[in-house]
Amino acid sequence: MLEGDRKRILILGGSGFLGNAIYKELCNYYNTFGTFNNTKHPFEKNQQFFEYNIEEDDIFDILEAVKPHIVISALRGNFAAQIIAHQHVIEYLNKNDCRLYFLSSANVFDNYSKFPSYENDKTLSDSIYGRLKIKIENMLLRVPKNKMGILRIPMVFGNSSPRIKEMKNLILNNEPIEVFPNLILNVTNDDKLTQQIHYLINRNKTGIYHLGSSDLVHHEEFIKEVLERVGNFNALIKRVYTTNEDRYLAVLPKSNKLPKNLQFSYQDIIEHHVIN
Repeated sequence: MLEGDRKRILILGGSGFLGNAIYKELCNYYNTFGTFNNTKHPFEKNQQFFEYNIEEDDIFDILEAVKPHIVISALRGNFAAQIIAHQHVIEYLNKNDCRLYFLSSANVFDNYSKFPSYENDKTLSDSIYGRLKIKIENMLLRVPKNKMGILRIPMVFGNSSPRIKEMKNLILNNEPIEVFPNLILNVTNDDKLTQQIHYLINRNKTGIYHLGSSDLVHHEEFIKEVLERVGNFNALIKRVYTTNEDRYLAVLPKSNKLPKNLQFSYQDIIEHHVIN
């Protein structure tokens, strides 16, 4: 049997950085669809993409058109509209043979700063963003486990990532790059993350997964190592101290570990970076 057996997959937020990376990883194996929210976007000409304005459109219409076996949510935008959209997706899940993978964040633990966080730890967030992710996670935890995957993700890098693009612009404009010397984190990039998501889909894995590097690094050290690949530029660094003590923003796996070939170190993420 062919991998995926031509399962229909719908990626919400398929034109964004992560959504599009997931689309590119999956489209050769599954019947993959995505949403975009920009009428001038090149995706308009792609028959696999549906225009979707999270504040104006009802996701039910796209769900009915695609009839997906799997939905991957990489949605961004208005927080209240995100909650409504996920409520509608969950209604669809409960009535159909469908599974939802939700891209969550390490920020669901940003109130806990003394330790890294594991899959079954209680979530608690100080940030509006973290609380949004927790609210959607809690909605998902009420559906049958075999219908959902919560994928918690740390800081994402990659040559075309928003973080690296911002660093390039700051360097070109001779502006300082902010680093947080006391922040200990793990990291990922679009390549590693999409391979992991592909594996979870292919093996019908469900539950909560922490998808980041298996080791930890200080934010300042990581950014400086990435910047060493810039070449002859002298990047300006601005140290930002939010606390006098080390604080963690890291999601590590304990109960749901992926195979060795899908595990990686923060150094592997650094090796992927070439900033021209």
